[in-house]
Amino acid sequence: MKRIYCTIFLLLPFLWHAESQAPSSTQTIATEQLSNPLLPSGADPWTIYKDGFYYYTSTSGNRLEIRKTANLADLKSAERKVIWRPPAGTNYSKELWAPELHFIKGKWYMYFAADDGNNINHRMYVVENASEDPMLGEWVFKGKVADDTDRWAIDGTIFEHKNQLYMLWSGWEGDKNGQQNIYIAKMSDPWTISSKRQLLSSPELEWEKVGSFKDPYVSVNEGPQILINKSKIFLIYSASGCWTDSYNLGMLTFNGKDDLLDAKAWTKNKTSVFGKSEQNGVYAPGHNSFFKSKDGKEDWILYHANDNPGQGCGNFRSPRAQRFTWNKDGSPNFGQPVSLKQKMHAPN
Repeated sequence: MKRIYCTIFLLLPFLWHAESQAPSSTQTIATEQLSNPLLPSGADPWTIYKDGFYYYTSTSGNRLEIRKTANLADLKSAERKVIWRPPAGTNYSKELWAPELHFIKGKWYMYFAADDGNNINHRMYVVENASEDPMLGEWVFKGKVADDTDRWAIDGTIFEHKNQLYMLWSGWEGDKNGQQNIYIAKMSDPWTISSKRQLLSSPELEWEKVGSFKDPYVSVNEGPQILINKSKIFLIYSASGCWTDSYNLGMLTFNGKDDLLDAKAWTKNKTSVFGKSEQNGVYAPGHNSFFKSKDGKEDWILYHANDNPGQGCGNFRSPRAQRFTWNKDGSPNFGQPVSLKQKMHAPN
């Protein structure tokens, strides 16, 4: 469970050298520095860079929406458009969560989870747009994206590896809540899962299981994202209840060669890789995505978090971004969530 009830970085070519007009002196100041939060509110943030622009989306609840900007530092004033609203009275009319925007083989796809107002009916869905610019053209509903178990599923994300498309998501083992797991499956096209789902991660460590919520106890792994550094593949995911201050990020490392569906080829990190910082005033950081700077030289993490303890899964969550580095063994080093007082250079 998540939100009030209570994310595989897509490897597609980025075009880093888009033309841009020289900014004015006031624009230079605005775009050289970035400070968090990027917006006053916005859970489950996602961005993708293409043709000189960042396209940003996050959970809006009853619609799918995109913001378009040449610089994330200017996200508050970015062009903004509702691209799709679900028709009333369907299985996907309400509780639209964690949208992700991907560009696959010349078309745009936005994946999201939705239900009919009853959380137990949450499933994953996708809409498609053939326009070069996702702010233009028509978004067409392609349908539900489900494996053959067709069980509760949220936080779908996709990535390509060696010409094979995969989907990762958070789901239930059976038909009742109590635990959210991370699953993976192959896809035959952007809207069709073509293999059995494979369990990759379940909440098992202490830092993954914080958050008793009503009855029964609910433990959470959700928001999966793929991160690749040269030949190394990592799966970053959110753990513990988003209703707790201890919502945080965990990591799996792929130790195999080809079969990403082989659960034994993945090793879970014994400790969290990104969590709250009371010193910096950042609580419940999680549900992240990754992006590159425009020149392709910087790695950034985009995530949501709260300013104060006890703010839970509501509208207090706001999107934040910060640059991260790499350890000597090739694994990511996210550091600590930066303070809202810290000024950073915007992605170059």
